[in-house]
Amino acid sequence: MARYPVESEVTGTVWKVEVAVGDNVTEGDVLVILESMKMEIPVESPQAGTVTELLVQAEDSVEEDQVVAVIED
Repeated sequence: MARYPVESEVTGTVWKVEVAVGDNVTEGDVLVILESMKMEIPVESPQAGTVTELLVQAEDSVEEDQVVAVIED
């Protein structure tokens, strides 16, 4: 099984978490929605697989390039 860390592309606040650990996702599915500068930025799955780690929750602050989830295929 390969592990794919999913990183935030911006610094912001987690507005909404769209998945849970154990969920199956396809490439491009929205995992988390961030709020930055009054804009909503979706964080998408880079790979189809299963969410094995979710490292943020609503209202958490995140930095650019911070890992927010891990997907395994």
